[in-house]
Amino acid sequence: MLNDLNAIHDDIYAFTQGVGMKHFPGYIPDEMPSVLWDGEDVTESWKDFVELARSSGAAFLTVNTAQLDADDVELLTSELRRSRLSRADDLENARLLRAHSGQMGFIQLGFPHQGVMFVCEIMTEWYETYKALEEMADDLGGIMIDGPAEGGEEDER
Repeated sequence: MLNDLNAIHDDIYAFTQGVGMKHFPGYIPDEMPSVLWDGEDVTESWKDFVELARSSGAAFLTVNTAQLDADDVELLTSELRRSRLSRADDLENARLLRAHSGQMGFIQLGFPHQGVMFVCEIMTEWYETYKALEEMADDLGGIMIDGPAEGGEEDER
């Protein structure tokens, strides 16, 4: 599996321009009616996805990417450290993500057809780990642990 999707991103741009399609920078949220591409090897089957978009009459593809910044890794690590419920493995996995700073870990392609967005997502393994840890940190940040209320005093209700 690839660690950096920059080369695939460049190939996508060249290929879509070659078939006469335009690029629309945008992200398709989960709430939007969509169908996710289920290619066997998404690092190669994206070409079939683009061909499908073209043959369905789509004039453009939405293209969204995510690159890991060192600041994002540091923020994630500090959020995991602050939580009493995070595990040592989680902190180690967050630390290992530093090696991927500056790399592209996610590409989302999409095209509209008959009121539905058709979506192809390409993701590295390390980016999947990052998203899982980010979600965990968000979840752990919202968990209230019984203890003193604000101001340091016990709630006497």
